[in-house]
Amino acid sequence: MPLETAAPPARFNFARHLMQLNAGRTGKVALIDDAGKLSYGQLADQVRRFSAALVALGLRREDRVLLLMHDSSDWVVSFLGALHAGVVPVCVNTLLTAKDYAYMLADSRSQAAIVSGALLPTLQTALADGGHEAKTLIVSRGTGALPAGAHDWAALVAATPPGDGADTHGDEPAFWLYSSGSTGAPKGTVHTQANLWWTAELYGKGVLALQENDIVFSAAKLFFAYGLGNALTFPLSAGASVVLMAERATPQACFKRFVEQRPTVFYGAPTGYGGMLASPELPPRDQVALRLCSSAGEALPRDIGERWTTHFGCEIIDGIGSTEMLHVFLSNRPGDVRYGTTGKPVPGYAVELRDEDGRVIDGHNQIGDLYIQGPSAALLYWNNRAKSRDTFQGAWTKSGDKYVRDPDGYYTYAGRNDDMLKVSGIYVSPFEVEATLVQHPAVLEAAVIGKNDDEGLTKTKAYVVLKPGQQATEAELQAFVKDKLAPYKYPRFVEFVAELPKTATGKIQRFKLRELENQRLFVNH
Repeated sequence: MPLETAAPPARFNFARHLMQLNAGRTGKVALIDDAGKLSYGQLADQVRRFSAALVALGLRREDRVLLLMHDSSDWVVSFLGALHAGVVPVCVNTLLTAKDYAYMLADSRSQAAIVSGALLPTLQTALADGGHEAKTLIVSRGTGALPAGAHDWAALVAATPPGDGADTHGDEPAFWLYSSGSTGAPKGTVHTQANLWWTAELYGKGVLALQENDIVFSAAKLFFAYGLGNALTFPLSAGASVVLMAERATPQACFKRFVEQRPTVFYGAPTGYGGMLASPELPPRDQVALRLCSSAGEALPRDIGERWTTHFGCEIIDGIGSTEMLHVFLSNRPGDVRYGTTGKPVPGYAVELRDEDGRVIDGHNQIGDLYIQGPSAALLYWNNRAKSRDTFQGAWTKSGDKYVRDPDGYYTYAGRNDDMLKVSGIYVSPFEVEATLVQHPAVLEAAVIGKNDDEGLTKTKAYVVLKPGQQATEAELQAFVKDKLAPYKYPRFVEFVAELPKTATGKIQRFKLRELENQRLFVNH
């Protein structure tokens, strides 16, 4: 779809852009975290101070700094302060191991690290590895004595006069996000200053239509591309207020914010919505202020969307985005939600389905590989030219997802390229089987993978988590799926488990289930 939104100016700094947008809102609450509130005026002041502090510590334009922090106003200030200075924050998952952080420090050649006090011990183990260039350590909200030579975040901000920042170009590297993927080492995905602006314009304003009077809350954390847009880029571009939460997004933690902070917009993932609906502590509609909800990370099952809307009276806008595209590019829209689908292309983005030979699929109801064209695509994967060339193909980005388009133009998720199964020579979407299983009243979650039978033929196997106090048998669930889908799609094997392996953002890690099956196969032979 052709762009109707004019591009930002060539010389563009996203942090400065936000400060200009909100210059008239100095007294309005911008951020509400576990420690208190920060106004737009205070936010702008702290961003300029932190920007100047980084420069004073010897960091230069395009130097990388590792950002390992729990969600808080300090995270937002650190990210925007780095952008303001032209320094590149490398935002990383807070649930990884010291070995992971040691790899990321070395891979990114980060010259400094900014860390929450609670995460300091893990980072110190990574820093002790020695195979990195990070010489400067800044600690936010630490509770004990600082390591020798480390800087206290709050003291650094308080003592440094505000700076003017860097005259950055909209196309220059601004920040990194590590794309986990299902196999191989994490990939440093390099994004520009302007990419943040594009997602705010095309999705934050164009689809979600966030307003100044909104209060937003995201279960997805800021280090995740989805969470970064949800809780920073979009609301701060609209002058809205943001609720930030350091702890894990359990149903109880989310309910507490729903009732006490009364957000009007909530962003979550399908597994989170399912867990909340299954909780006996789910608050009634009259205790919350939700007007709109968003879902991404995995396709939202129809049943979950419909039950959420029935209970709370608001829609869940399901969409798909990626680290590579920075945020959502295919989505349902407020007032035009078709549960069970991922909607239509976000205005400003074009999508194509291609067959195994790379030809564009013009027809309907055919599974194809999803490609995206849009202005928020990343520049590259750091130090990985082969993977960069495979993913970023000219104006198009290969998503790694398979989709189906119906005659009305709605797209339905059919799985990841490496998740798709061929059963009896016909493609089976694991997600379709999973979405059917979770409609059973006893099923909380399900994950479907391929398993070879005794003849070496691929058949579907379902790992199922039952709701507390509920019971079901393998035969019962198989019959349930057979009744709703084509017979060849029912799970030939069902295994009941206490929980499913997931990423920090709630995505089910089917590859771990495949690894488990392979280990069992090896042992049995």
